Amino acid sequence: MNPAISDYRALDFRRPKPLPKGLDAFVNRWIGLHRRRPGQLKSLAAEAERIDDQAREFADCSDHALAQRLLAMRDALRRKTFDPDTEVAGPLAAIREMAERKLGLRPFPVQLMGALALHRGFLVEMATGEGKTLTAGLAAVLAGWTGRPCHIITVNDYLVERDANWLAPLYHACGVRVGFVTGPMSPEQRQQAYSREVTYATSKEVLADFLRDRLRMGNLPSVTRRLVRQLLHPPAGRAEGLVLRGLHTAIVDEADSVLIDEAVTPLIISSAHPNNSLREACTLAQTLVADWMKEVDYRVNPRYREVELTDKGRHQLETACHQFPGLWRGPDRRRELVTQALVAREFYLPDKQYIIQEGKIVIVDEFTGRPMPQRTWSQGLHQAIEAKAGVPVTDPTETIARLSFQRFFRCYHRLSGMTGTAREAAGEFWHVYRLPVVSIPTNRPCIRQHPPQRVFPTEAAKWEAVVAEIERLHATGRPILVGTRSVRASERLAAMLTIRGLSFQLLNATRLAEEALIVACAGERGRITIATNMAGRGTDIKLGEDVPDLGGLHVLATERHESGRVDRQLFGRAARQGDPGSAQAFVSVEDELITRHLPASIRPWLRVWARRGGPGAETAAAWAFNRAQARAQALAFRQRQAVLRGDTWLDESLAFAGLEPTV
Repeated sequence: MNPAISDYRALDFRRPKPLPKGLDAFVNRWIGLHRRRPGQLKSLAAEAERIDDQAREFADCSDHALAQRLLAMRDALRRKTFDPDTEVAGPLAAIREMAERKLGLRPFPVQLMGALALHRGFLVEMATGEGKTLTAGLAAVLAGWTGRPCHIITVNDYLVERDANWLAPLYHACGVRVGFVTGPMSPEQRQQAYSREVTYATSKEVLADFLRDRLRMGNLPSVTRRLVRQLLHPPAGRAEGLVLRGLHTAIVDEADSVLIDEAVTPLIISSAHPNNSLREACTLAQTLVADWMKEVDYRVNPRYREVELTDKGRHQLETACHQFPGLWRGPDRRRELVTQALVAREFYLPDKQYIIQEGKIVIVDEFTGRPMPQRTWSQGLHQAIEAKAGVPVTDPTETIARLSFQRFFRCYHRLSGMTGTAREAAGEFWHVYRLPVVSIPTNRPCIRQHPPQRVFPTEAAKWEAVVAEIERLHATGRPILVGTRSVRASERLAAMLTIRGLSFQLLNATRLAEEALIVACAGERGRITIATNMAGRGTDIKLGEDVPDLGGLHVLATERHESGRVDRQLFGRAARQGDPGSAQAFVSVEDELITRHLPASIRPWLRVWARRGGPGAETAAAWAFNRAQARAQALAFRQRQAVLRGDTWLDESLAFAGLEPTV
């Protein structure tokens, strides 16, 4: 390929258009409703039936003959002798036949519906256990046939490597090369993986590689300028070391986690910036507030995680700081240092927001329960938490490049995704990413039972009830999956079960290596598994031999999450593919969801109702928890909107200054 064309494609992406506002937003909302109308599902079902019928003509082909026909279809698509958006029944039928031969799995009609929807730019909602991984593989073959890069995005490095290796025989038989990118890889390994037609990676890795490529280009991010420079000064015009081949097609697995939950904060590439004064000030601030008392020296706002000094606290600060040097001389700066120290103490707790590994603070993702060793909190918060935890205080970082996930995924020419929980955020998916949601029916009817949630006045009462329920179910032989929101909660429950002599498997942010194996075995007879809510996402739980006769897997949630989608994802671990199963939540008035997001005036009444019990109490508690969850989701939505506004502000500011924005 001509070097200029290769260079152009390596930098190719779609520049996102501004999100619609005012009347445009109103019209756009109605367009989204039209795109996800029920008729779309009927059309997909009819086409999947035609593919099912057409697949019979490939059944009698030998492996060699089938492979040759697939390669001929690939070449025809690259020559554009048929419309890849509409004439895909034949290719999908052939790919389906090859999947059965190479993987031992024959895609169900609902999986064909999902593959068609992905190919046409939908966000596909498929229930847990319905085969999303294979569904994405069918669509990825079609995308890989174009020769342009196709990135399959998923939530962690384990799934990246597992899925790429598992589907490799299918890709190879269809004439598509596949690779994967994980965190430890070198730039050379990444470049090789991205050179394949289909590449598996996490959103963080692809976005970081995109930003690093932009940094490698220096002051020539414009493709046109680079081509002109190559003509005038060939040696100086080339930017060596680019790893990506452009952003063309992305299929996002677990799309609600990647496109919604993780989109609250942008990805930032930074470098350490030595600042001894700040490090010393953070340590001094923790010493200063060590004996300060809540509601006396300061007040907290748990919903927004904010701290406000009282008059007494401000007086203590002014009195103590006269003898402090440097940063403490400015009134605003010293107030910020003390407030940051109090925020770190009140809202950032060990085994909840972070863990300590090898003497370093490692952030724990509150949605997934997974550690994020490459991330740090900004604006001095990370240093304040280090000082509080008693670990060495690191230097603050300086931002080199920044981009939000919302903006990044809008840079792809073709975007689609799939998840088990999408319909709650259908409006946001359309508004931000122009992804219409379509809900694919299950292959077999879901028979999961949902007993009413149980509400307790205190956390202690809730945990005692949780243990009693585990003991009761364990005596019957049923497997139990217990979902917790934090490492701290999982460790607390583990200690209580140990005292009672119950054997269990513990899975939390400190034990990622065993995650998939532990979750995969959670359906065996008599198994007790404790896991953070999102642990093992992407791993099937298959029931043991006689477990269906016992009632199947029981999922017990020990706390409602701030996002209803996460609750539904956890409950979806039971009763997959028509298996029996049940799911129930145990909650308390002292849970973080209530204390942070429900007005203080309502909580005493809720505690009274919880003690009283009865149908009326259940109704009141259900209303309170749903209300708190709605407020939490609204707050998270506003935070994501703030990130989008930040993107717009940067665009407008940099354009006004005559500089090209990041994208």
